[in-house]
Amino acid sequence: MPSFTYTALNPTGQTVTGSLAVGSKAEVFRKLEAQALTPVKVTEDAKAAKTGAAAAAHAESLKPMRLSRSQLILFTEELADLLDGGLQIDQALRVMQERQEAVALRHVSGILREQIREGSSVSKALKKASPSFDELYCNLVAAGEVSGSLAEILRRLSQSLAVMADLQAKVTQAMIYPAFLVSACVVLMIVFMTVMVPQITDLLSKSGQKLPFATQMLISFNSFLAQWWWVILTILIIVSLSFKAYVATPKGLMWWHEAKLKIPLFGPVMATRFYAQFAHSMGSLVGNGVPLLNSIRLVSKISANVFIQSLLGKVTGMVAEGGSLSNSLKKVSHFPLMLIDMIAVGEQTGTLGKSLEKCAGRYDKELDKRIKRMTALISPIIIVFMAVIVGVVAYSIISAVFQSVNGIRSRV
Repeated sequence: MPSFTYTALNPTGQTVTGSLAVGSKAEVFRKLEAQALTPVKVTEDAKAAKTGAAAAAHAESLKPMRLSRSQLILFTEELADLLDGGLQIDQALRVMQERQEAVALRHVSGILREQIREGSSVSKALKKASPSFDELYCNLVAAGEVSGSLAEILRRLSQSLAVMADLQAKVTQAMIYPAFLVSACVVLMIVFMTVMVPQITDLLSKSGQKLPFATQMLISFNSFLAQWWWVILTILIIVSLSFKAYVATPKGLMWWHEAKLKIPLFGPVMATRFYAQFAHSMGSLVGNGVPLLNSIRLVSKISANVFIQSLLGKVTGMVAEGGSLSNSLKKVSHFPLMLIDMIAVGEQTGTLGKSLEKCAGRYDKELDKRIKRMTALISPIIIVFMAVIVGVVAYSIISAVFQSVNGIRSRV
């Protein structure tokens, strides 16, 4: 607690000096007034202020900081390189703390170094340094500490993180072009309905001609939207909020996450992405000495899909009762036969980690094929859909214009 020295006047006008250890200068004034003293000067003790500032700065330096995915990969790769080069963990972290240009990486390296120098293990220090080091990451590091292969574990971790980042980037990139096409279609229809159709309607109404059926339907649809747009918007909002409320319930969330895996084109991509993550993570854990049951429990957290988490929860229970991983996956279904067969081969030969790594490589290639196939199919589908809508609108307008022109010519 900071200390303050004061100079004050008592009721008789005499000068009184002293010191108080309180939380703030305002509290000093309150205490002096309570003692019938008039404050003249109040100053904070320089040594106490310096100590308080140092303590605050130290506390700030130990505050965990979140890392981006690219920073996490860079941190893991560099630490693995330094440990491979023969440095001890404390020396490696000191090098990273001194030479890293990224503030976040310097900060995290400093926290890790201080925690380790105080006697903490690397895995426990990681949890205190940044929330970006998830449980799977920390447990792999713990396995590396026990087995004496921390550098190798970190190398595999960096490769696994890079693969997962690449998979996510591929999925994101595959959705950019379709999203652009859909947005363009929506903008185009808004322009047609709000600008072109009203102008054409005014032009045709002056000619006195009977409009074609397609044109009448287009004008009626446009009038309906102009008159009842608020009703449509209200219904959409109610449906959206109802869906959101239902999905917020455990039953609704389970249904939605299972339904997402069955969506044409997108569902297989999401499922294949999980299988690749599952194989990569299980291969790293089992290959580095983590018990199978603990590995399954950790891997069940890599997916945000609660349906998949529930399936892996059932698998965990079966393995805990003595069942093999391949048979457990087969019993819960929803897992592909190729994955189950590769795991079964690994269990029989005692090379489960290597079998999972090979399986992960296959699913990486399969995911790449599915993403390319999805991109190749989505674009033509959206283009055809846009062409149909634009074609119907254009036909309605052009047929009305031609009929009006022919009517004018017949009059002449």
